[in-house]
Amino acid sequence: MPMPTFLKAPFTRRTWAEFGYAILTFPLAVFGFGVAFMLAAFGILLTVTLIGLPLLALLVMGARAWGGVHRGLARAMLGVQVPPLRRFRRRPGPLGLLGSALGNTEGWRAVAYTVLKLPLGVVIVMVTGMFWGNGLVLLVYPLLMAAFDPHVTDSDGVVHHSGIQINDLYFDTLPLQLVVSVAGVLILLLAPWAVRGVVLLDRLLIPALLGPSKAAQRMADLEETRAIAVDDSAATLRRIERDLHDGAQARLVALAMNLSLAREKLDAEDTERPMDVDRARTLVDTALGNAREAIVELRDLARGIHPPVLDQGLDAALATLAACSAVPVEVRTDIPVRPPATIETIAYFCAAELLTNVAHHSGATAAIVDVSVRDGLLRLSVTDNGRGGAHAGKGSGLTGLVERARTVDGVLRIDSPIGGPTQVTVDLPIRS
Repeated sequence: MPMPTFLKAPFTRRTWAEFGYAILTFPLAVFGFGVAFMLAAFGILLTVTLIGLPLLALLVMGARAWGGVHRGLARAMLGVQVPPLRRFRRRPGPLGLLGSALGNTEGWRAVAYTVLKLPLGVVIVMVTGMFWGNGLVLLVYPLLMAAFDPHVTDSDGVVHHSGIQINDLYFDTLPLQLVVSVAGVLILLLAPWAVRGVVLLDRLLIPALLGPSKAAQRMADLEETRAIAVDDSAATLRRIERDLHDGAQARLVALAMNLSLAREKLDAEDTERPMDVDRARTLVDTALGNAREAIVELRDLARGIHPPVLDQGLDAALATLAACSAVPVEVRTDIPVRPPATIETIAYFCAAELLTNVAHHSGATAAIVDVSVRDGLLRLSVTDNGRGGAHAGKGSGLTGLVERARTVDGVLRIDSPIGGPTQVTVDLPIRS
């Protein structure tokens, strides 16, 4: 029978990581607050001089850099993933640098965190010491009594060998000392949850005050998705060039050569040599075959850019995908308003890739494709009854889908526990 979470909490890695964080974060909070207080005090007092504003600018930029230390500690010990701040952009000249620093909102938010961190750090270290320290002392209370043998005299002059007293109750006998040890065990069992509760406040503050602002994060996402779109376009152009060079172009060259040879055979009629009709017919048939193959390759190439079946709508395109799938697929659609062509294309290729993964990697015997459009959002969900364990690892097809969805501010979510089932959901915003 597995041990209950409450009982095994003191022995987990997370508990000791949070304990270490609680101990380390307090001196960092004191140091950061002390430096920030001095810079702020002298900066404000000397505002009328040429030194005041540079000191305040140093406060802002220093807090911004100091926030990186807190982010790193939280990432390493708490698993809190906070995106890094955008690179500081300064305006030219000394006054430009000063203005850029004083107007840096991310730096001022870091100053606010540095100020709030001191009382929060005090609370964290006090709760940690109270639960872990007192719990440990109470746990070894019988050993402490045997080692130090403290004496307490009551109002009647009676001497008690006790280190703990509650009103007239003295814990001076072995049974009562064991009761104290049991209380220590209970406190130690509660300690991880108490520390986790106060550390949770820091978990909330760090992303809010030390992470990039929504506008900055939005700009970073746009820059990244733009780079992804550019790379994707370049890769598509290279693929088209390669396919044309290795496929259709080679077929057309062979077509021209066969037609040229056939013409030479036909021209033999004007010479003394007899015309080889069978040979000419063979060359023409070969040329015709090359022409047909080139047409097929060009059609497939065009389908990779924009599938013609999408002209009939996303629901018809998904039905075609399902019909061609090696795994039985049920398609459910609720598309009252047709989405833009870009969104339809992305949804189609996402569905195609996901169904390919289902057929090749999941071991599934059935799948469901569910598409709906509501409240300005197209939601594509592909569910299978396979073995599960899917994840968007580096270089996998799912990673490509994540990047494809992000080009239009879409989101891809994966729910794939070991043993299945697997559900991959793609949300694509529809802009009017």
